[in-house]
Amino acid sequence: MPNPHRSVVRSLARQAVRSPSRRRFLKLVGRAGGTAAVLTTMKEMGLLASAGAAPKVELQAQSGNGTRVAILGAGIAGLTAAYELNKAGYSCQILEARDYPGGRCQTIRGGDVVTELDSEQSCSFDEGLYFNSGPARIPYHHTAILGYCKELGVPLEVRINENRAAYFQDDKAFGGTPMLNRRIVNDSRGYISELLAKAISQKSLDEEISDLDQERLMDFVKSFGSLGDDYRYTGGSRAGYVNGPAAGTSAGEPFEPIGLGELLTSDFWDYKLHFGEGYTQAATMLQPVGGMDKIVEAFEREVGDLIEYGAEVSQIRKTPEGTRIIYTAAGEEKTLEADYAICTFPLPVLALIEADFSTEMQAAIEQSKGIYASAVKVAFQAPRRFWEEDSNIYGGISWTERDITQIWYPSTGFQSDKGILVGAYIWDNPIGNAWGALSPEQRLAKAVEDGSTIHPNYAEEISTDSGITIAWEKIPYSRGGWAEWEEEQRESAYQVLLQPDGPIYLAGEHLSYLTGWQEGSVRSALLAVEAISSRVQAA
Repeated sequence: MPNPHRSVVRSLARQAVRSPSRRRFLKLVGRAGGTAAVLTTMKEMGLLASAGAAPKVELQAQSGNGTRVAILGAGIAGLTAAYELNKAGYSCQILEARDYPGGRCQTIRGGDVVTELDSEQSCSFDEGLYFNSGPARIPYHHTAILGYCKELGVPLEVRINENRAAYFQDDKAFGGTPMLNRRIVNDSRGYISELLAKAISQKSLDEEISDLDQERLMDFVKSFGSLGDDYRYTGGSRAGYVNGPAAGTSAGEPFEPIGLGELLTSDFWDYKLHFGEGYTQAATMLQPVGGMDKIVEAFEREVGDLIEYGAEVSQIRKTPEGTRIIYTAAGEEKTLEADYAICTFPLPVLALIEADFSTEMQAAIEQSKGIYASAVKVAFQAPRRFWEEDSNIYGGISWTERDITQIWYPSTGFQSDKGILVGAYIWDNPIGNAWGALSPEQRLAKAVEDGSTIHPNYAEEISTDSGITIAWEKIPYSRGGWAEWEEEQRESAYQVLLQPDGPIYLAGEHLSYLTGWQEGSVRSALLAVEAISSRVQAA
């Protein structure tokens, strides 16, 4: 999951807003209602156009004419490249160090073993239950990966990413008491709308919005923030009820609004408040039925015979004819000769391999190997779906300022007896590094402690015995969660890595602007496929 601080609002403000006055106005709208409100307003102002889906690569049948391509890594990028090249008549071989495909696209089930650099865990989940330890959701606009799901027959279902019944919890605000998402979101919008209405009515924004219909703008603000006729926010049904409406004379008792000062005490307004409206986080979010690795299984059905498992690459060499890959499998050193190679290894892994890359390529790899997120996840099997039975939470995410950051509730198996709860999802590097240094048992214990601030009965409902955890920086052949480029690096090392080094191409989520998403892996692989195809056809 990419860093949510990189909000779409900032991107839109840079790319689409044409005047300082409008920019200031849109910032006010964004603070009041997040990305959805900004997008709606920009469309009304004629500042935003819709983006279409990118066309899928189509290679001519048998155009490869037996050209040999070595593909290093059987993750999503490697599988995509092999699938497309194989259909076009290329002779592909995939080398994968693990004994299974998918790379970081990993779904953990009962009996599976999680091996880190210094520990090993065995999963004890009941049959039919699973945990997506890597990618866990697909945005509706990730058309490349969704296209392969359709093409390969992978059924999808909705992944609930945001839920107004879930919680925000902060030790330094609200007395540490978890607060309903809907209260935080709607009270915040109400207060900001009230402030905006006051500014408009006092003509403080006349110059900035002189080209807008101010009467309709006031109606817009009033409706958006659920303000009264006096343009004040005094709460309402959007924030929920202490006791909801029922039959007879039970009209319902709404919550009293949380004070604006108390809302400002917490940090949820920074990005968590509008997290579910971000470009890559907004509904509709999807997931394969039965686990994210169903996509991997579908690719494996098509190209599984091309994969050699347990093949650990030690050298990548150039030859007059193309490339030579030295690797070890079953204790034996082997050689793979090919005309081209597509290397999909994460950069921290690639940096450990002997290669005669150009000086520029080697320097770019070395400079970039430290850009990966120290992502940590924890999951528990719960014998009772207490989040549904006690709190009416069906899917979605609760947030806390504690280290665990998030608790994910399953979007499947509603009202069944058991379920898998994601008890921590950490991507902040200082926290992730600290948690990665802990033993799995220590991580599980800390996740229970932090989760208890959201669900007071947490420790009674789940057990560390039913837990599993993964620190991606400690997973062999991954060494990190996903790439997080700084803009300066994008202009230097990133540009070098995008170019082939002779017959060798790099691909993976790290060579995209969709880092941390399978879509980035797929699109990067397709770029390498198209580039090799162009060279072959031009030869």
